[in-house]
Amino acid sequence: MGLRQVVMIGLPAHSGAGGFDHVAVHGERRLMFAAHTANDAIEVIDCRTNRWLRSIPGLTEVAGALVSEELDLVFTSNRGEDSIGILRPDGTAPVATVPVGLKPNGLAFDPLRGLLLAANVGDAKLPGSHTVSIVDIHKREMIASVGVPGRTRWAIFDPESGAFFVNIADPASIVVIDSANPGRIARTIAVPASGPHGLDLDPGSRRLFCACDDGSLVVYDLREDSVSRVGSLSGPPDVIFCNARLGHLYVAIGEPGLIDVFNTRTMERVETVPTGPGAHTIGYDAATDAVFAFLPADHAAMVLVDAEA
Repeated sequence: MGLRQVVMIGLPAHSGAGGFDHVAVHGERRLMFAAHTANDAIEVIDCRTNRWLRSIPGLTEVAGALVSEELDLVFTSNRGEDSIGILRPDGTAPVATVPVGLKPNGLAFDPLRGLLLAANVGDAKLPGSHTVSIVDIHKREMIASVGVPGRTRWAIFDPESGAFFVNIADPASIVVIDSANPGRIARTIAVPASGPHGLDLDPGSRRLFCACDDGSLVVYDLREDSVSRVGSLSGPPDVIFCNARLGHLYVAIGEPGLIDVFNTRTMERVETVPTGPGAHTIGYDAATDAVFAFLPADHAAMVLVDAEA
């Protein structure tokens, strides 16, 4: 029962400051794309064999990675050059970049309209720099910049409602942007905890899971339009992923380095799995119910399979 380690994947050593950041999987191609911020690169992992394949360099301080299987594209947020990258997952086409706001981080994509949202961290010393940028992927240009009330964290897109959801650290909230009218905030959801960080959606139950810096786990029910604190974490979280098939939520805790696993039906914490110091980044492969924990001290990814699968 629970997450069981099956292998460790060696990755290129860090060439600069920083470690790993967000991760995305191309299910059809069975490839994982991991932002290696310290190397200004994306690391590509074969999910079939659990082996590192190659690096995609030239992405300055890359922080986010997102896959569109519909368009067969990979998007990156390049925090060091205030741009997003657009690349082919097989590496046959050169990277295209589009300028966006200050320090892009979280990414979300509407494949129907071809709109990519970049949630920009901004700079607290620069008024008006906390924004989200809307990029038309087909035109390869930013078509809207929307001011938000504070530093952004992660973002997701919900195809059923056609809305982007973006975590704001302070004031603690989730801003909602309608993809059909992306030039403004449609509404704001107050979060009853400090520092909304990781964010994911269970499309079946229509619930958003929001992990917060104060150790709270919050749920927003889209059907009921209600928000509530439902659990306590082992520490300040970062990346989260929902395994809708098994009803599990995986929450990465960078310090001391572990993964909290919650049952999304009961919202009880069912397991806490050690990973390694600073392991705030995880990836999730739905095809194999595998969780990849990226270990900055070891330059490696620990692969754990959910034994309930």
